Amino acid sequence: MNGGDEVIAAPAGPSNPLDWKFSQVFGERTAGEEVQEVDIISAIEFYKSGDYLATGDRGGRVVLFERTDTKDHGGSRRDLERAEYSISRHPEFRYKTEFQSHEPEFDYLKSLEIEEKINKIRWCQTANGALFLLSTNDKTIKFWKVQEKKVKKISEMNVDPSKGVGNGSIASSSSSTIYLANGGSPERSQNYLSNDFSFPPGGIPSLRLPTVSSHETSLVARCRRVYAHAHDYHINSISNNSDGETFISADDLRINLWNLEISNQSFNIVDVKPANMEDLTEVITSAEFHPTHCNTLAYSSSKGSIRLVDLRQSALCDSHAKLFEEQEAPGSRSFFTEIIASISDIKFGGDGRYILSRDYMTLKLWDINMDSGPVATFQVHEYLRPKLCDLYENDSIFDKFECCLSGDGLRVATGSYSNLFRVFGCAPGSTEATTLEASKNPMRRQVPTPSRPSRSLGNSITRVVRRGAETPGVDANGNSFDFTTKLLHLAWHPTENAIACAAANSLYMYYA
Repeated sequence: MNGGDEVIAAPAGPSNPLDWKFSQVFGERTAGEEVQEVDIISAIEFYKSGDYLATGDRGGRVVLFERTDTKDHGGSRRDLERAEYSISRHPEFRYKTEFQSHEPEFDYLKSLEIEEKINKIRWCQTANGALFLLSTNDKTIKFWKVQEKKVKKISEMNVDPSKGVGNGSIASSSSSTIYLANGGSPERSQNYLSNDFSFPPGGIPSLRLPTVSSHETSLVARCRRVYAHAHDYHINSISNNSDGETFISADDLRINLWNLEISNQSFNIVDVKPANMEDLTEVITSAEFHPTHCNTLAYSSSKGSIRLVDLRQSALCDSHAKLFEEQEAPGSRSFFTEIIASISDIKFGGDGRYILSRDYMTLKLWDINMDSGPVATFQVHEYLRPKLCDLYENDSIFDKFECCLSGDGLRVATGSYSNLFRVFGCAPGSTEATTLEASKNPMRRQVPTPSRPSRSLGNSITRVVRRGAETPGVDANGNSFDFTTKLLHLAWHPTENAIACAAANSLYMYYA
């Protein structure tokens, strides 16, 4: 189409609401069991194929899970198709291994304790059967290699210790004989070379080198590189580049670009630190590379804006290529406006066309080709608006909830309080708005949420959807929401409708 008549469409294909079912739980605690602070999950990430899942916790540990349901029926995909086998299973995972990624440290120059909590995990490209991933705490990023190592054992000895016979040909001395190192004995230790012993021609056939064989394998995690001393403030994001060679790390004021192979040098590509810190008005809250364009990245701010950056423009990307922000309604400003507008997480859709952002009250879906406003807004915490004073007093208003998109781009999800999470359909015409609980009965606290009619934005046919605002402060059973139990971290399986979410120290998995 010509000129200003370009049609901008949200993800296509309306679909029916999904019927979510419980799949698995890892680390489920019994009733009344106290949760240890170090066991609380702080990061979740699927590998891009969906075959592996990694979690990090506040104790600095990384736990890996591997998918099992695709391996139960061996053979290639073509073999399965020939056998007309229908892959109708939902993703199932099993514990694979765990390792201590970070330890608590102390910065003596700043008299600052650096906790071991894992802030983010990102998978890297696999190679030669080994898994690679990045993990970070507040200050230090580590590059890990996890692979199976064969455990080598001596399978054939020259002397059978149980019989005292060397391969059945040379009898040993009595069992009371004391042997020294290197096969010596007290009787022969003196003037050994002068003994009347000589090797027969051709040697002794029974003397052979021990045979070493590999009987079993064990998973070994090894830290390949440590990327340290590059951030003055707490790291909030790491993101891999699609080129497979570089990644970014972001703190409150700076974004650094690293090469995976070089740990002692990084390049500062975004710096929002003012000359006078009193002039500071916003900080960086999240950053992510475009999934396919290696020169493009996006980062969000505490003022509710998202900036798209093109690394080809300049070495220091002080100026953005595009700015996405929603203008606040006249007369709506309050003491809490900037706090609840702060974006806690951003995610690119699989094709890179859309960006999903989460602030305290809403989920917003942005089209990178349209910077006039979000193409869809989903109300998550609108029912909390009357309680903002209380939430400010107990610091809950500063909770940082993550968000995620389905692999097909038709749905989005984010967490809430009382271990609830919400799933919204973002295709045009979709009215899907589901509330689920992280428990073995996810629909137990289901709240019916009729959607409000969509409204158009200007002359664009893109629809701005505002759904879910009707969620009350109590559930269908009259239970009030618990602000001490919060579901901050969740991830959507890259290729299937399955979600992994963290409720304190428990990892729950659901499928539809």
